[in-house]
Amino acid sequence: MKVLVLYFSKGGNTAKLAKNIAKGVEAGGAEAVIKTTADVSTDDFLSAAGVIAGSPVYFGIMAAELKRIFDEFVSTRRKMENKVGAAFATGGHHTGGKETTMMSIIQCMLIYGMIIAGDPMDASGHYGVGCVGAPDDTAAGDGFKLGKRVAELCSKLQD
Repeated sequence: MKVLVLYFSKGGNTAKLAKNIAKGVEAGGAEAVIKTTADVSTDDFLSAAGVIAGSPVYFGIMAAELKRIFDEFVSTRRKMENKVGAAFATGGHHTGGKETTMMSIIQCMLIYGMIIAGDPMDASGHYGVGCVGAPDDTAAGDGFKLGKRVAELCSKLQD
């Protein structure tokens, strides 16, 4: 079972958080497929039991590079129904729009018919994982927990 960890990262912080999330996916018993928006294919989407997508905050929403993927892959929409979706975001300020960025990702996933998972209660229990700048130990741990949760949910749904 595969879980796609998809992200756009300009400065490297979102990529760092994606790697922590991928470690959690592996700990949860799934194969983590880490792809940037430049490298992802429709096959990556279709072969994944879940997608965890992340972006830096750009004016309170996801980066255009990630939105482009949701727009271009719309032909896969009906085939993504009932797969697990989750979001993560990095920003430059503690009030800088990480939650609204995650919600913009979640909106796309809902339109794709995906089942949305927030981060677990032993993380923050909210929309997903976010951090300011590079992930600190707390954000890295929360990312790990989100990845593990998504992998475990994918496994339960396949049973």
